[in-house]
Amino acid sequence: MDAYPIIDSWCNLFTPASMKKNFIENPEMAHIVKWWHMDDRMRGWTPQEFARVLDAAGVSTVITPVWQMRSWKNQAMLWDMRIEEVAEVMAADPKRYKGLFGINPYHRMKGVAALERAVKDRGFIGAHLHHYGFGLRPDDRAFFPFYAKCAELGVPLMIQMGHSAELMPSDVGRPIYLDEVALYFPELTIVAGHTGWPWVEEMIAMAWKHPNIYISTSAHAPKYWDKSLVRFLNSRGKGKVMFATDYPVLKQAESIKQVDELGLKPEARKALLHDAAAKAFKLD
Repeated sequence: MDAYPIIDSWCNLFTPASMKKNFIENPEMAHIVKWWHMDDRMRGWTPQEFARVLDAAGVSTVITPVWQMRSWKNQAMLWDMRIEEVAEVMAADPKRYKGLFGINPYHRMKGVAALERAVKDRGFIGAHLHHYGFGLRPDDRAFFPFYAKCAELGVPLMIQMGHSAELMPSDVGRPIYLDEVALYFPELTIVAGHTGWPWVEEMIAMAWKHPNIYISTSAHAPKYWDKSLVRFLNSRGKGKVMFATDYPVLKQAESIKQVDELGLKPEARKALLHDAAAKAFKLD
């Protein structure tokens, strides 16, 4: 057992109802389940059952987004999760399960007000943005009111960067599009998911340049991490890269085993599995 608690900074809602609705019965996601061999995770778990899975992996805390994902194909909502879905899991074990409010730019100022209520009244610790289906870059002005509210509340933004595994154009995921956001909102902590792949060097450049940008390894198995990312998190980028599975894409226990095969310095391993997320999400 690790001497420090491991944090999974991006773990999707794991309940049976969520797995059925968002993966199994979702035609635009079902092909990913097959392609990535995720069938064995599709039955779902209660919070109590999943806690045992996490304990076996040595994971103490997972951070779960309320997904607001629009289909690029038909312009309808692909994932339109209710905040209550994640709030119920949080209530089952507040120390273990943390939630992120989902940003929909079309909700405009009502969405901004809902973000504030989620943080102040429901205990959510940040916001989550999947901008691909909306066809907007992260530096689009439609998101700025949400960024400003996150900065005002002192909570981070988790945003997917890099290519889109979903059937959506990937160009809006270029990490360079975070450059002006970080400059305009230096008070906003930005956690960029999915390692920025295939633009990993570009993602590293953003994290190295901006004190307020972190990299999350969500959805990318450690054994496949770009060598430049491993060098970065093991040296000058220590504390700027955080562990995440994007469960059910990856399993926690299997991913941590792969981390241990990277040969990281002990302090770099601790920063990856705990310190970076604890600092960005204010969990300590």
